[in-house]
Amino acid sequence: MQDEESFIEKLKKDEVEFLQLQFTDISGSVKSLTIPHNRFEDVIYNGVMFDGSSIVGYKQIEDSDMKAVPELSSYTILTNENYAGKTVRFVCKIFNSDGTRFEGDPRYILEKQVEKLTKENKTYYLGPELEYFLFKQDENGEPTIEPSDYGGYFDKEPLDKAFTVKQEIIRKLEGLHYYPEASHHEVAYSQHEIDVKYSDAVTMADRIIMIKSVVKETANEYGYYATFMPKPVKGVNGNGMHVHQSIFSGDENLFYNESNKYGLSDYAMHYLGGILNNVSNASLVLASTVNSYKRLVPGYEAPVYIAWANRNRSALVRIPAAPPKGKRMELRFPDAAGNQYLQFAAILGMGLDGIENKTNPPEAMEKNIFEMDLAERQKNGIKSMPGSLGQAIESFRNSELMKKIFGESVFNNLLRIKENEWNEFRSEVTDWEINKYLDIY
Repeated sequence: MQDEESFIEKLKKDEVEFLQLQFTDISGSVKSLTIPHNRFEDVIYNGVMFDGSSIVGYKQIEDSDMKAVPELSSYTILTNENYAGKTVRFVCKIFNSDGTRFEGDPRYILEKQVEKLTKENKTYYLGPELEYFLFKQDENGEPTIEPSDYGGYFDKEPLDKAFTVKQEIIRKLEGLHYYPEASHHEVAYSQHEIDVKYSDAVTMADRIIMIKSVVKETANEYGYYATFMPKPVKGVNGNGMHVHQSIFSGDENLFYNESNKYGLSDYAMHYLGGILNNVSNASLVLASTVNSYKRLVPGYEAPVYIAWANRNRSALVRIPAAPPKGKRMELRFPDAAGNQYLQFAAILGMGLDGIENKTNPPEAMEKNIFEMDLAERQKNGIKSMPGSLGQAIESFRNSELMKKIFGESVFNNLLRIKENEWNEFRSEVTDWEINKYLDIY
């Protein structure tokens, strides 16, 4: 109980007035509960009960009592000046009513994957690149998809109208000790990217919740609307979340070997083989919405073909040029619209499967795959990722590895939720269909 006592004293010393308890549902939506200072001690020691049947993918109504317990290491003083008083945010662990960990908690699923490495004194590091759009708001403060600027890749002010907004985002992330490394304009009008320093996987998933919140809140303060939606605008690049990853043992980067022509160790090559061998089955989690697959079409820099390369950005996995300590892999397929705990668990689980089975990847593909026709891709053994949420559902359904990573309950809940989303979308009649077919038939 010493940790609990020290954190209660820390809350007093920091003159905290409110606690913000957060966790995610299975789809990645953030759930939040505000606690006043008169309940700090009770919540720090005992957590807080809630109705799990009201959280997507959690419990049925007949067995719905659950408990959220603050993860004390996630102590973060929030920087939003609009709060009524100083507020500390905790990410929570989720427990069943009998005190056991809830197997369907997305954070717990990632923790269990990471624990496989922790037992071997290894650390799994991630550094995602988060892309987002800044759109104008209408006179009522409602979001539009009207561009906020007409800048392009790495453009600066005055083409980049959001220069000050991005500076403020960096300032706030520095205040949270999230170590932002860069922020810049992306390829599409009104599109931007924020990069933060790598961290261990669970910490990074915790942080992404806050990063997205900071981006949205700061944009709103300046009269903009920020969205991480994968493809909000037709005809331009969409928002991805490129995930840089490596595994260390102490200070040793286990992905590096100078004697290999790619600078990758056998350990890294097997990890890579596991990713490429299983990634189509993980598509449902890595690109988890109907809209995700509007981004994943040839011609907009989003990878849709299963291959890897050193420099070639048309490949699904890229090995960036880096010194030995920085040798890593960049998975370019995911977007930030899903649940980052589940996404990172899937990526690590696939890599570990490759290590366990000593799976070797194919040769690197340094040609522009987007310019290849079907025959050339087939000649090179390059397969395609699922092209729709419906195809992703079927790939996921047939994967024993995905069931093993997520557990039967989450596996089945993901299928049920995403099948409902896909069926709802399939039953819609869109403007495109009306314009295309109404006068013809």
